[in-house]
Amino acid sequence: MSSPDLLFDGSASAALTVVLGHGAGATMDSPFMNAFAQGLAAQGLRVARFEFPYMAARRADGRRRPPDRQPRLLACWQEVIQALAPAPLVIGGKSLGGRMASLIAADGDTRDDRVRALVCLGYPFHPPGKPERLRTEHLQQGLKSPTLIVQGTRDALGTRAEVEGYGLPRAIRFHWAPDGDHSLVPRKASGRTAERNWAEAIDAIATFLKEI
Repeated sequence: MSSPDLLFDGSASAALTVVLGHGAGATMDSPFMNAFAQGLAAQGLRVARFEFPYMAARRADGRRRPPDRQPRLLACWQEVIQALAPAPLVIGGKSLGGRMASLIAADGDTRDDRVRALVCLGYPFHPPGKPERLRTEHLQQGLKSPTLIVQGTRDALGTRAEVEGYGLPRAIRFHWAPDGDHSLVPRKASGRTAERNWAEAIDAIATFLKEI
């Protein structure tokens, strides 16, 4: 598998590079991904984005495909980390991209010392409509990297009420986007906007990275 193409925002001289993988159904330059990449770059960080093989193929021929199997997704992540060597990295991303990054961060056999932290945007704690199928075991047992999870309070893949009952380690920090869904988008009746939730999340990420 060839190394994925990388899309950069921010200065190459930044002290830290944030690598973001996309969600299952949207490209690396979706409005959500653009907002976070550009917002973090404005905070003085370098941001690198990439696409998993199935999404790169969709970009090439326009055909929608299901996500690659987990081993291929993880191998793609490792290719990206190696391509960015020797820069210190923060890994993460939207939903699927963040979940795969969390598996790398929690794997003692493959964890890379250049990975300084993990940032997940809308973590899919369980599949849609299947709250009993939790994806938390590695978060509870093997995660060593400083971690921030940015989650909408009404995310259908892990609401605040659900997540607070999982007993996750206190070392995992959370930023809760008020009334946010899986993309942190609030309902109009809340009086908030997606742009406000995204901006507050970007500020929270920047503050987290400065603290670590």
